[in-house]
Amino acid sequence: MQRLWLLWAILWVGIFAFAQDSQPVVYLIKVDGVIGPSTAHYISRAIGEADRNGATALVIQLDTPGGLMKSTDDITRAMLASPVPIVVYVSPSGARAGSAGVWITYAANIAAMAPATHIGAASPVGLGGQAPDETLKRKITEDAVANLRALANKRGRNAEWAEKAVREAASITEQEALRLRVVDLIAQDLRDLLRKIDGRAVETASGKVILRTANARVVEISPDVREKFLDLLSDPNVGFVLMTIAIYGIIFELSNPGAIFPGVIGGIALILALASFAILKVNVAGLLLIGFALLLFLLDLFLPSHGILTAGGIASFIFGAILLTERQAPYLQISLQLIIAVALLTAAFFLFAVGAGLRAQRRVIRTGREGLIGATGVARTEINPEGTVFLQGELWSAMSDGEPIPNGARVQVVGVEGLRLRVRRVEEHPPGTAAKPPHS
Repeated sequence: MQRLWLLWAILWVGIFAFAQDSQPVVYLIKVDGVIGPSTAHYISRAIGEADRNGATALVIQLDTPGGLMKSTDDITRAMLASPVPIVVYVSPSGARAGSAGVWITYAANIAAMAPATHIGAASPVGLGGQAPDETLKRKITEDAVANLRALANKRGRNAEWAEKAVREAASITEQEALRLRVVDLIAQDLRDLLRKIDGRAVETASGKVILRTANARVVEISPDVREKFLDLLSDPNVGFVLMTIAIYGIIFELSNPGAIFPGVIGGIALILALASFAILKVNVAGLLLIGFALLLFLLDLFLPSHGILTAGGIASFIFGAILLTERQAPYLQISLQLIIAVALLTAAFFLFAVGAGLRAQRRVIRTGREGLIGATGVARTEINPEGTVFLQGELWSAMSDGEPIPNGARVQVVGVEGLRLRVRRVEEHPPGTAAKPPHS
């Protein structure tokens, strides 16, 4: 009897394992935010994993305002070369496929949108910080139009609207996109999408494929550590904060030689900031202004400018930060609120530092011979005209600056002659009585 139960258990395990192996698998990735190098790496890696593991399709759930054209080109090339059918699904409700998102949607084997989503506004923005002339702008626009029309023709989508999206920054809802043949269908959710595309035939780089997705098991691929790090560096606000940390670190190190830690942190932050700005292709004039601000801050540490150099440095810092990404799309620009907040913090820091320096310059010296003048002590012998006083924990030879001073009287140092103090008696007054002004 026990053997019979064991055989039944083995049989059911085998049936379950066979059912799992025979069930089609759909891989899912979620692209949410600006398209950059991290996104290109994420999508390319997902295509490779889907192909190696025999996935029936790869679904890209998309919600993006746009991104970098270089990264978009890398993504569309990977999608066109994919042996696995790729489905782009603009989702959830409220999502958009803006700018670079239009290219990614057009490059898909199947394009779908969720209710209350939109697509469009594919005009190229941002020319790497260079001042474009009309000829250059026209060349970039024509290249973008040709690229998107080629994708439209490859996938059998509306090429005329694609051109309009580039030239006129046209944008449409999901219903209009379906009517104009920009996308293939509208799906309420992921399961609805998989049911609707089941049985469709698509052409991939490896040939014609019939999709079997109705009862497919969905496996989500998440970004790895490298992709998350690249995504972080692609944020211009992060690059700006890293540049600010680098400035503080360098200034702390130069003002306190040998501290080491601020210099190490500043150096690492500077390298990461430059890597971030290289990804974004920032305006060189903005970088030069920020570099000039750093120079002014350093000069103010060594020159008595009374804060004038710091004020100039802060103005240069603000203008440089604004210019740094001003030719990029709004979602690739440094936040003005962040620029102002960092500038105010920097101003407060340097005003405090400069103020502390000025106060230190005006402070009465409290060390050495000069530090003894004005100090008070007690006569340990009668001083007439010479004697001994107890001052700052030590016995000193002293001479009276006027009339004899009795033993035990309080005295004040008025001068130092070699190792001998010149003192005068300090009149002691009963509590509540005012001291008489000293005689000249």
